Amino acid sequence: MPLVQLSIELPERTWVYDVTADHPEATVRVLAGMPDDEVGFALLEVTAPDVEAVLRSMAAHDLLTDIEPLQLSEGRAIVQIETTAPLLLLSAQASGIPIEPPVVIREGVADVELRTSNDRLSSLGEELDRFGFTYTVESIYDAADPERLLSDRQRELILAAVEEGYYDTPRCCSLTELADRLDIAKSTCSETLHRAESIIVRRFVDKHLNEKPPKLAART
Repeated sequence: MPLVQLSIELPERTWVYDVTADHPEATVRVLAGMPDDEVGFALLEVTAPDVEAVLRSMAAHDLLTDIEPLQLSEGRAIVQIETTAPLLLLSAQASGIPIEPPVVIREGVADVELRTSNDRLSSLGEELDRFGFTYTVESIYDAADPERLLSDRQRELILAAVEEGYYDTPRCCSLTELADRLDIAKSTCSETLHRAESIIVRRFVDKHLNEKPPKLAART
């Protein structure tokens, strides 16, 4: 089943667009979400230099009917929210496609990864259009084809990480140093590496570890 990566520009009427546009240094990760007929519930990780300012903006938004911080530390919060306009969740639900967490949102743009057929992907496109989303299909890869597992950006970053010694023990390059050398944000570097690593690990497990080991012959 194809692995699809989408970049979705959220409409201005959504709370997450307004909050992340007002706080461009913030990253919102949707760890879990569930819509029903009238509201949607989600578990979020919010990271920002001033995470409490982001939480205050969320609490003041009229489309968030409830916000409950579950964990709060310097630069990071785990938050449970209730919203009257879970448009992205409703789009996925209507098309019958489960979105793989985390959904990463920065400055009003959501990076989404999912596995689906071409027919269901077309249905998702129709639902996104209906709710006013603008989106770009960044890549569609056949998970069975190892040469097409990673996007060009993911492949470039993984190769750079190996070359710079990020995966050496002990490490010869930190995440901050790797991001600086590639001239990208540390959060972008971390998220792209994480997605690439998860794809590679899943492929390795499917290919090499899911087969049952042969039974040992009984000793006589």
